[in-house]
Amino acid sequence: KVPTNYKKFTDLTKTLLRRVTVSQVTVRGFGPEYNLVTLNGRQMPTHSASSRSFDFGDLASEGIAGVQVYKTGRADVPTGGVGSSINISTTRPLDAPGQKVSMSAKMVNDTSTREGDEITPEFSGIYSNTFANDTIGIAITASSQKRNNSVNAAETSGWFTKPGDHSGADGIPNDDNQVNRPQSADEFYSIPRQIGYSVTEFETTRTNGQVVLQWAPSDTVTGTLDYVHSEFDLDRKMSDLSAWFDNASSVSQSSTWDDGSQRTPLIYSEVTNFRDFAMGLHEDGRKNTNESVALNLEWQASDSLSLEFDYHDSSAETGATGPYGTGSLVTIASFNKVKQTVYYGQELPILEQDLNSGADGAERPLYKNDMIVTGSVFNNDFARMDIEQAKLSGTYELSESSSIDFGIQMTEVNNRFTSRNVQLDNWGGFTQPGELSAILNRASMKGQFDQLDGGNDPRLQTEFFSADLADVIAVAEASYTARNAEYAQVGDCGTGYCASSDWDTDKRTTEETTSAYFQFNDATEYNGMPINVQFGVRWEQTDVTSAALAPTYDEVFWLGGNEFTMVQAEDADGNPIQVFDDYAGDYDHILPSFDFDIEVIDNLVLRASYSKTLTRPSFTDIQGGITVDSTSFKRAGADAKGGNPGLVPIESTNYDLSVEWYYGEGSYLSVGYFEKDVENFIGSSVREDTIFNLNMPLGGALFNEAVAASGIDPLKYSDVGAYIFENLSDNAAVVGDRIYGVNGDPLVNFKITSPANQETAKVDGVEINLQHNFGESGFGMIANATFVSANVGYDNMKIDSQFVLNGLSDSANLVAFYDKDGLQARLAYNWRDSFLAGVGQGAGTYTNPTNVESYGQLDISASYDINDNLTVFFAGLNVLEETYNVYGREELQVLQAGQTGARYDLGVRYSF
Repeated sequence: KVPTNYKKFTDLTKTLLRRVTVSQVTVRGFGPEYNLVTLNGRQMPTHSASSRSFDFGDLASEGIAGVQVYKTGRADVPTGGVGSSINISTTRPLDAPGQKVSMSAKMVNDTSTREGDEITPEFSGIYSNTFANDTIGIAITASSQKRNNSVNAAETSGWFTKPGDHSGADGIPNDDNQVNRPQSADEFYSIPRQIGYSVTEFETTRTNGQVVLQWAPSDTVTGTLDYVHSEFDLDRKMSDLSAWFDNASSVSQSSTWDDGSQRTPLIYSEVTNFRDFAMGLHEDGRKNTNESVALNLEWQASDSLSLEFDYHDSSAETGATGPYGTGSLVTIASFNKVKQTVYYGQELPILEQDLNSGADGAERPLYKNDMIVTGSVFNNDFARMDIEQAKLSGTYELSESSSIDFGIQMTEVNNRFTSRNVQLDNWGGFTQPGELSAILNRASMKGQFDQLDGGNDPRLQTEFFSADLADVIAVAEASYTARNAEYAQVGDCGTGYCASSDWDTDKRTTEETTSAYFQFNDATEYNGMPINVQFGVRWEQTDVTSAALAPTYDEVFWLGGNEFTMVQAEDADGNPIQVFDDYAGDYDHILPSFDFDIEVIDNLVLRASYSKTLTRPSFTDIQGGITVDSTSFKRAGADAKGGNPGLVPIESTNYDLSVEWYYGEGSYLSVGYFEKDVENFIGSSVREDTIFNLNMPLGGALFNEAVAASGIDPLKYSDVGAYIFENLSDNAAVVGDRIYGVNGDPLVNFKITSPANQETAKVDGVEINLQHNFGESGFGMIANATFVSANVGYDNMKIDSQFVLNGLSDSANLVAFYDKDGLQARLAYNWRDSFLAGVGQGAGTYTNPTNVESYGQLDISASYDINDNLTVFFAGLNVLEETYNVYGREELQVLQAGQTGARYDLGVRYSF
């Protein structure tokens, strides 16, 4: 007899139980966005405002009783996963009568942390008991953990890609300063927007608990009441240094290019005219909260009919934990940079800067007295999702070997996302030199990238300043007070140096789904061979409504250089003008399924399946309204995003064939082939529009007058701006330190990115799974691999918008284990091949790809049962301290290169 649990991911349950850090999975090459995760069969809310899949990390592993993975569709399984549907089952006390208690404590050492506690605690426990002749049961699970870790990263926030014959303001000149520069229109080159280094410290606190009450008043009726609560607090503190490139508006450019089909600069350099050397200070936090109350009633109505009613009301929300919001940045800078150069060609891009402070050269060129406060941004958002779901299902036994499953379900999802940015565009500087000198601390990036190739390069810009964010804010606020200056925007604290909860973007989506299913099950024999047949159909109808509140803008001003800022429109009383727009969409689907397996000889099983499954669009994709990415933008124009409530789900027609051989106790080999014909993939479409009809001063009447009168190169924006302030400041368009666009000036062009159902794709692949126990030795191994391919992919030879399939990749896992005489040891290597994470990088680079380099990680774990009650255990995660890399069209086009570190756990568990 083939055990039914071999239909599951044999290794997934253990992985989830051992690794509380696991929060998302990849199945058959499909990333997390294509896999639906449910809890006890229920669709659960999420706090991301976008994803539909429940986060594994929100549950204490001790409360997990099992994990079921459905790689093919079934009529009785909730829809939502083209890749798979994964159900997490929690503890039910009546399933295991009697008292059971388990408590554990462990010490966690994350080697990456530089400032946090080296050792942090984690506690967990479960209590389960039954009473009244095992008719009443209670189970309580709780856990608490605190953790510190850090991430050190180099980042390029986007690459501008141009044809080889392009040499305009946003490109590279075709002159003698450029080496190996491409020339023809059918070649492409890319230049970086900026380069920066950051050191980030995280402190996380996670608490969660579950309570399950069960009562079986008779042999035919069982009631279960569940309550789940979890909280996750994440505090972030980050310091960074960066260099932003001016392209043609710099004094001069020079470059050396590689020989690839997509040219990447091995060296890119700009001579600048005392530009800012920027350093950022960040300090913010976020809290995620989940709650769920659920009721389940089971009734054995007769010998052949069983009925079940399931209802839950669940919520998830996220928001800021402090006055600085969910994302903060206050920038300090010295305006003494005369040259900036970046070297690509190794894992870590090397930033080299020439600084000229005007000193005699006897001391270092970076001085505290040169530093001033410049621009700042405080992002804040709040998201909440509520799900109310009711399901009535049943099974009717036609005979001992056949049955019918049926059910109806109603689900209502209410999702809300709100946000507000408080931004002060003082990028040219606001405070006076010397005002920060008493609070600044010299800091260094030296040694922060020692695991990355290039991390010890002597050209690396390592020196920078750090400070306590509150101290810098106090200096900036004092400067505003002394000048009697008015804040362009204010937060809840009454100044411009905190977050605001006066939301100017408010997106609300309601999704109502009604579904019904029918499924026939039969177990029989043919010529002595056991056969299982299952076929069914599921129908779903979904209605989507979305209301979106977004700000409008009516002016643009120029501070000089290549920085422009939009001004939000206000009414006569000075209140921001915002407009609610309503949107709607609907769709319905019929999803058939068929499963067949036959045991042709003892322990050799053949399986075949056919099904249709779907993955619904993310909530971000179906939110209405257009939102500007940033009120600050460059000469090329501004960027905005909008959702599309009219999107329909991704639908897949699935074919599966596999053979499974259970050749020994605890040993098996399976090989399977799968094919997915997928329709309605969601991609990005980009259109250009002059929404808001904003006039831009660049290229306008005043700008052209200044160019004509001065003879300045019109691409030298800083010089033109300086000329206007010095010679044409009496013009009505000049107000203080700002130059405004006026009627007749060119309109600001927006690139608006929105999701769209695009093309179809065919995905197929092979899965191989092997589990082998070496007799009675206690040694064993598990190996599995998925090889997947598709008939679509990103074409590097195109620079326009194109259809792609995100997240598709090969993956493999290899595990060696020992389990005997109370000693368990495990060595696991998990690998995922490189994959396309999506199309779009930073602002202005929305058609360029974001790729993730292949990644492998080695984990170890061991435990020893001292006696029947006491166990000690140890675990090490990422013990080889692997680094990661995110890149654009080529691996040299680094978007992010970073290092974290290994984490070690040592603990004890007592059970009785």
